[in-house]
Amino acid sequence: MTAIPLQPPRRLVEFTLDGEPVRVPEGATVLDACRAAGKDIPTLCEGDTLTPKNACRVCVVEVEGARTLAPACSRRAEPGMAVRTDTERARHSRRLVLELLASSVDLSTTPRVQEWLKEYEAKPGRFGPDAARLNESPKVDNDLYVRDYDKCILCYKCVDACGEQWQNTFAIAVAGRGFDARIAVEHDAPLTDSACVYCGNCIEVCPTGALSFKSEFDMRAAGTWDEEAQTETTTVCAYCGVGCNLTLHVQDNEIVKVTSPHDNPVTHGNLCIKGRFGYQHVQNRD
Repeated sequence: MTAIPLQPPRRLVEFTLDGEPVRVPEGATVLDACRAAGKDIPTLCEGDTLTPKNACRVCVVEVEGARTLAPACSRRAEPGMAVRTDTERARHSRRLVLELLASSVDLSTTPRVQEWLKEYEAKPGRFGPDAARLNESPKVDNDLYVRDYDKCILCYKCVDACGEQWQNTFAIAVAGRGFDARIAVEHDAPLTDSACVYCGNCIEVCPTGALSFKSEFDMRAAGTWDEEAQTETTTVCAYCGVGCNLTLHVQDNEIVKVTSPHDNPVTHGNLCIKGRFGYQHVQNRD
């Protein structure tokens, strides 16, 4: 029998979404309401285990009476508000944001972004070859994970996961300003010389593949990475008695990476170095 944690009942908030009345629990966001209603709102920086940062602005919607577009991921539902998700103004804004991102960042490993570029008829190439790009080689300075900042959209999710929202290690921060802003460890040192504890929780929340398992990076480089051929099995970590849940991603009878369910009450998607990276002994056949 699965134990369901009890929570205080929440008042329902009623408002209109694209002309239709909807009701959501008090404290829910417009994005929560859109998903409950089956509306597909694109978003990159939103994460279900982190406080919204409002960084990517791809999920903007139009709220009646508001001067500016509102990010659906953080705008709380209010009684009587009228929200429209598919107006020309909202679509134009999403298209422009997608074009700016795709013209300056490698989005080749970002889930669904190619679908959104097509849906919103975005044309990143119109900014020309001089669009600001980092043009930096991937940082491969350890055997666990790779930092490819050419794919970074500065969503700050890794900073939050490493900081006060989860890990409290504070190994990751934003360095520089304007076009020179980038994610870095202290003094832009190699990861092995930083405060990083290799929990990999930054990888868990990265939406673009800028942070990835070394195993995934190597397999993509070799052309053997195939998510459709992978199976996922959720089990319990055997390293200690906390009871963290692990989801093993297996391809060709080999564990290629480990994640954790975001709805698990113990981990909330987070793991330590042993849980996330300590799986090699399972498939050591020597």
